[in-house]
Amino acid sequence: MALTFTDLIEVDLDKLGTAVSDWKKTVDALKTSAENASKGMQAKSDSAHWAGVNATVTREFITKTTKEISDLHTEANSIYQVLNDGHTELASLQKQIKSAVEVDAGNLGIRVEDIGEGRVRCFFPHVRGDTDERTQEQLDARQELEGRINGILAHAAEIDASVARALGKSHGNDANNAGHSNYESLNDAQAERALELARKGDKMSDAELQEFNRLMRFNGREKDGEFATEFYQGLGGPEKTLEFYAAMSINGTDADASKVRLDAVRDLQKNMGFALANATDPDTKHHLPSSWGDDFRRLGTQQIGWQKGQWNKPYGYQVLGGLLRYGNYDPKFLDPIAEHVTQLHKKDPYFFLNNKPMGQEDIYGFNPSGGLGTGNDPLNSVLEALGHSPEASEKFFTQPPTAYNEDGTVKKGGDPGFNSYLDVLTDKDFEWTVDTNDTNVLADEDKTKNALTFGPEALGHALESATTGRPYDSDGTSDAIRHTPERAELVQNIVTKFGENPDLIRHNENGDLDEESGPLYAMRGSLGDITAEYMGDFQRTFANSDGDQFTSFGASVDMTSSDAHRFLAEVGQDPDAYASITAAQQAYTANAVDDVINGDSDSSVSDAERLRNTTRPGGIIAGIMSESRADAVLDYHTASDTEFNEAAADKQKWVDRILGMGIETVGERVPIAGTVLGWASEDIQDSVMKSIEQDSSDQAEGDATRTYHEGRNALSDSVKTAVDVATRNSDLSYDTINDLKDSAANGADDGHTAGAAMESAGDAS
Repeated sequence: MALTFTDLIEVDLDKLGTAVSDWKKTVDALKTSAENASKGMQAKSDSAHWAGVNATVTREFITKTTKEISDLHTEANSIYQVLNDGHTELASLQKQIKSAVEVDAGNLGIRVEDIGEGRVRCFFPHVRGDTDERTQEQLDARQELEGRINGILAHAAEIDASVARALGKSHGNDANNAGHSNYESLNDAQAERALELARKGDKMSDAELQEFNRLMRFNGREKDGEFATEFYQGLGGPEKTLEFYAAMSINGTDADASKVRLDAVRDLQKNMGFALANATDPDTKHHLPSSWGDDFRRLGTQQIGWQKGQWNKPYGYQVLGGLLRYGNYDPKFLDPIAEHVTQLHKKDPYFFLNNKPMGQEDIYGFNPSGGLGTGNDPLNSVLEALGHSPEASEKFFTQPPTAYNEDGTVKKGGDPGFNSYLDVLTDKDFEWTVDTNDTNVLADEDKTKNALTFGPEALGHALESATTGRPYDSDGTSDAIRHTPERAELVQNIVTKFGENPDLIRHNENGDLDEESGPLYAMRGSLGDITAEYMGDFQRTFANSDGDQFTSFGASVDMTSSDAHRFLAEVGQDPDAYASITAAQQAYTANAVDDVINGDSDSSVSDAERLRNTTRPGGIIAGIMSESRADAVLDYHTASDTEFNEAAADKQKWVDRILGMGIETVGERVPIAGTVLGWASEDIQDSVMKSIEQDSSDQAEGDATRTYHEGRNALSDSVKTAVDVATRNSDLSYDTINDLKDSAANGADDGHTAGAAMESAGDAS
């Protein structure tokens, strides 16, 4: 019977705590008895000069008794360790679930219902006279809470099952023979079970695979790395790890595999990836030796087989890449692998793809997730790994490269032939491959074009993590992290690279302009996020100001206004990038407006004039964005106004993050979750949405006038909102506040006119 919501909420864990204490006393007493037996009767027996029956029967009896007492201590200690760990973890989960129900559900007006089988249903109870209409935010909160509670229940059920199994193995069900399986922690027992299942390989049933995933999911990411390290060591080393994962991934992506099996193998890929990142982190208490990284590089160009008589064997990197796509990896482990793979690809882009089985469609291959390639080209995989590993990604793009031999060893004194991986991967002649198993891809031009975007998009993810200090797909509540000099310099190089070569990221889809698409346009969404992160630097660039009004969040980025403009003009044509930049621009401008009105200043210039100067740079960026949007919709035909409007829906994170950066002036990280911003974040977000919705480019094709009256008006409204929020608690008169609003709006309008009038995005090169 599954552990239920009611079980976890109502169980009295104090009784289990008492049992743990009792077992600790038993362990201590048996330890004393075992030591006494060993030092007492066993020692005397060993030194005595027995004769006759005593020399055999009595001595053997004493030896056996001493061992049995020692075994009893071992068994008692195993039981104590398992119970103690189980009690600690269950108590923590019970506290979490009670808080979720009593605090979170209560605050949201949500009721939690136990529906049995270890699951709950969260719902808004009907209130008489209520329309029962809920906002999307309320519905999302309900869904998140339900998923969180069910996750806690699943974790508790896994602990309950693991403790029961470990206790049974410790006791052995033999009343006359103590000392069976010995565990120093619950992790020992859980790792043992995970390995038992792993040894079955692809013969695991669906139920067993689900159990395996639960063990990996709830234990593989623990901070001390104990479970993850024991598991990978137990598999037998790097080669056995690759063999096991290869067999499972192909089993789950086979054409005959069920949807249940595919989903389970996708979970396995994710769970094993996170566990491998944990186990290879040298900063964890328990971790694998550094030789694992060396072995993975050695195996990277060797063929891996997992069945007798196997003909088609993948290279090690093709298999390993599937695991690397999940988890935040330490740079000492990941960067040498990423460097080796990139150098192999640069030398021969088809080294790995030529090893792909012909005529066999294995759907997703070694990347069951199906995202950005099948895994046949490991370059996409390591770039995705860097996208989730900020420290490794920053070092990969900012430190001098190391040359590697084909076997993965360092080429002593070798020169890789280039100075940076940014230069290598953004070179117009760098060859990206079609990493897909679609058998019709070569005959379908659209599928080929789509597959060629996988690598550049993954490159964008890697650069995003390198410059922001966060995994590229981190949620909106993740911290804002102060910019280091290395990250800032990398952003400068990125802006210069694409500012001087905007054709690399240009996208033209049946447009009127006779220009070809660049190879890297798929990374523009990430470039938009990088721009949003460094909005202070972009605004300072357009302000041409030596003052401290437009501050960076940490180290500053030194870029020219011409490079910044050409960069933004191309990046802003992507709906997601446009929305990120617009949200960050308005939030940053709002912070700057607040600083003018409420900050300390020795300037003799009036607040009205200072506001005009403060809002102009943001207006310039808004004007460039308007022109970029029009280019995308009217000239290049790469997106519609509807797509631009819809992309704005999930950009609240940039409003909160930029506002948070403005409030926090010390410390490396700014926690966004739960931050009291001191600003009406919702007001700013509303103004962002209105601005984006009204900044329509839906004029007739060929209309040379390209007016943006509604968008300009919305921009003016947004800075007026910022002034309104900044003066809410002031003693300024109504007329003064209106004059300040007008000054701020005029500055933004001047900037918008200047930005839109600059050389058009399509001709920015």
